[in-house]
Amino acid sequence: MTAPELRDVERMLAIRVFEEKLLELFAAGKVPGTTHTCLGQEHIPVALLDLVPDADVFSNHRGHGHYLARYDDPHGLLAEILGKDGGVCRGVGGSQHLYRPGFMSTGVQGSGVPVAAGAALSRKQRGTGGLSVCFIGDGTWGEGVVYETLNIAALWNLPLLLAVENNGIAQSTPAASALSGSIGQRAAAFGIEHVLIEGCDVGAIRARLAGPVARVRSGRPLVVEFRTERLGPHSKGDDTRDAEWRARAAATDWYAVYGVPHDETFAAAERRQRERMDRVVEDVLAMEPSCWEYSE
Repeated sequence: MTAPELRDVERMLAIRVFEEKLLELFAAGKVPGTTHTCLGQEHIPVALLDLVPDADVFSNHRGHGHYLARYDDPHGLLAEILGKDGGVCRGVGGSQHLYRPGFMSTGVQGSGVPVAAGAALSRKQRGTGGLSVCFIGDGTWGEGVVYETLNIAALWNLPLLLAVENNGIAQSTPAASALSGSIGQRAAAFGIEHVLIEGCDVGAIRARLAGPVARVRSGRPLVVEFRTERLGPHSKGDDTRDAEWRARAAATDWYAVYGVPHDETFAAAERRQRERMDRVVEDVLAMEPSCWEYSE
């Protein structure tokens, strides 16, 4: 494990503290609808999205970390989730459905994959360069649209990177009970390169992916599988995993791995982010609720 850059520590901690604050707000009845946190997976977008600053990013229902790693906009995101007028989409998209130029999230499993391929096709046809990055989970491999899109992406040589956050469980169904074979084998069926990433070393992840990402830019689609753990519940408080599974997840969490050997720097960074997110919560709670007028 290499010593992390302070900037990366700050960004991962920002996402971690934001998600913890969000669960507190949900428990206090401040969050309408539902919400899914990415606790335990924060290192993935921080590592990946720095490699693709020009990418169109397509996120999913567990997308707060993707948004914050790209934009560092906790005010806009929390306001959106709480239905405030100052939100990213003026409070009407909520936790799962965000839109900002270059970023889109959806709560419909797998539906972002063909949209990401369409954006990649547009870039290729216009000759503008760049690529599309689409985040999905291991459970989304049960959706046929994923395979239809991989087939087209391979045939048309699209600059599409499919980032799979494989935390081993789809809501309450372990991957071993629903996914035959492996994700790598499924990518291979379409002649698409597959890279398996294990561990939370941000620098090592970037080094491993530099070459494959360059090949995506030249028109070779890629599936990157991140083996990770979902530290928190599926959504709010529903967690069907046993105590042993949860303990294993906590032991390998980047927070524990990075925090122990770099305690002073880490502790100072955490204090800064906790103070920052306290201010964000205070500011957003004082915002006006979203108010839309409709006319026929």
